[in-house]
Amino acid sequence: MQLQDILYKTPLLAVQGSTAVDVNAVVIDSRKVTPGAVFVAVRGGVDGHAFIDSAVQNGATAVVCETLPEQSGPGVVYVQVANSAAAAGIMAHHFYGQPSTRLKLVGVTGTNGKTTIATLLYQLFSSLGFNCGLISTVQNRIGEATLEATHTTPDPVSLNALLGRMVDAGCSYAFMEVSSHALHQHRIEGLQFAGAIFSNITHDHLDYHKTFDEYIRVKKSFFDQLPNDAFALTNVDDKRGLVVLQNTRASVKTYSLRTTSDFKGRILDNNIMGLHMMVDEQEVHFRLIGEFNAYNLLAVYGAAVCLAQEKTAVLQALSVLNGAAGRFEYLVAPKSNVIGIVDYAHTPDALLNVLATIKKLRKGFEQVITVVGCGGNRDKTKRPVMAEVACEYSDKIIFTSDNPRNEDPQEIIKEMEAGVPAGSRRKCLSIADRREAIKTAISLANPQDIVLVAGKGHETYQEVNGVRNHFDDREVLREIFELLEK
Repeated sequence: MQLQDILYKTPLLAVQGSTAVDVNAVVIDSRKVTPGAVFVAVRGGVDGHAFIDSAVQNGATAVVCETLPEQSGPGVVYVQVANSAAAAGIMAHHFYGQPSTRLKLVGVTGTNGKTTIATLLYQLFSSLGFNCGLISTVQNRIGEATLEATHTTPDPVSLNALLGRMVDAGCSYAFMEVSSHALHQHRIEGLQFAGAIFSNITHDHLDYHKTFDEYIRVKKSFFDQLPNDAFALTNVDDKRGLVVLQNTRASVKTYSLRTTSDFKGRILDNNIMGLHMMVDEQEVHFRLIGEFNAYNLLAVYGAAVCLAQEKTAVLQALSVLNGAAGRFEYLVAPKSNVIGIVDYAHTPDALLNVLATIKKLRKGFEQVITVVGCGGNRDKTKRPVMAEVACEYSDKIIFTSDNPRNEDPQEIIKEMEAGVPAGSRRKCLSIADRREAIKTAISLANPQDIVLVAGKGHETYQEVNGVRNHFDDREVLREIFELLEK
């Protein structure tokens, strides 16, 4: 493919050499450059401009950058653009044959619920007989094949390559999470979406976006870019649900539990066996639990209808689905009947949703024991808020490590403890070792008590000082249940 073809629709500032040159790869990591590739120097945590010479030495045929180097390599084409991250997305989309135009791509954004909504959409459309793709925090899927997920939303080259593989495998739909980081870093630039879903927006990622207004603006930018033949589906029970859609050209649709909407739901019963709901005047029982999952189910139902699926068939298929791994997964100890719940809740609002759901499931006499931590090298302002939420809804709380990364776990815990109300200190413990914290929580539990292990969900590792050690909350719960009940 010629460079000029993959630069189509990319605004160019300057060109040194002819773009009528063949290239065999689009690369944003200079270490992966091979002869014949075009290297795109993207700014970010590491500035790709510092590695232009290395890319040229590795055989790059062309370089796309924001600042032209003072010295150019012989026979190399240099292209200057205003934003190389955006250019990388557009170029990758063309290089891989514009895969998002050859299937129906639906993106899901919001603070909470992205993984569950995307996963349920994948499961739903697969059960309706379609070959589908999934791009999520937990895993990527191409039909029945599972691929490891390294980011909520991959880099633009990996993303388009993955979508290209989905097209080649005959997928007619693809459902993907769209994170705020991906939006800000132009990872989805150039993609054509058939629809987009907004779940909610709450306090998160302020370590990256700095202000809540900026976080909202970035989320909104996704809907601003939708074409007029796409749908934009939003949760109007969220006070910013319509704000993010203000400038969209897409067809606006809404879902809710509390206000008037296009796709209206009402919870009739919510217990450990699932949700009993009215959805558009049809009575349905779902396996998923909790009000937050009622919203997720409505989002999936609404999106499916927007994609021309028959309402009754959609509800019947949804009623037997289980959702995403590590999202309100529960285990029951065989003898004591202690209930262990593992959930990915790692923001104050997500933790509040899970604990509020547990409160509604209680018969009245059970203790709720919460094990919770906060990740290192992330938004510090939410740490005391997480602790405050845990204290409000729990009978006992154990603060522990999540993924401390390069921070001292004890310091993270101290910052959480600052949010403990004076009257709640007696019911709090701090145990940095996560396995020991979970074991202690279970040992404190009486029969039928509920132990919530929050923060890591589906993750099968714990990151400490740059090293990922195997750790799965679900495995640990099972092991300790078996150990204590021998």
